[in-house]
Amino acid sequence: MTVSKEEILHIANLAQLSLEEDEVEKYQENLQDILNFAEVVNNAPVENLDVTIGANEAKNVFRKDEIKVFEDNEALLQNAINPEQNMFKIPKVING
Repeated sequence: MTVSKEEILHIANLAQLSLEEDEVEKYQENLQDILNFAEVVNNAPVENLDVTIGANEAKNVFRKDEIKVFEDNEALLQNAINPEQNMFKIPKVING
């Protein structure tokens, strides 16, 4: 399938694009490359392939939620603008 200049202009009109003459040729080449690649993908041999849902078979991996004591609270709170009771105090973000 070859993309014509008229088709590029029609697509540009649908997308409300104003194209210069040299841009029409560039878009024509680019769209033709995309369609050629799509044709290669469509013709790829897929017989005897297993059905897959994703690229890998990893499942949700959860870690155990554990409380850990941080030894250097002073260093942790060093960047806090307004620490309060050994915690970060932040502005309210939900109005209610």
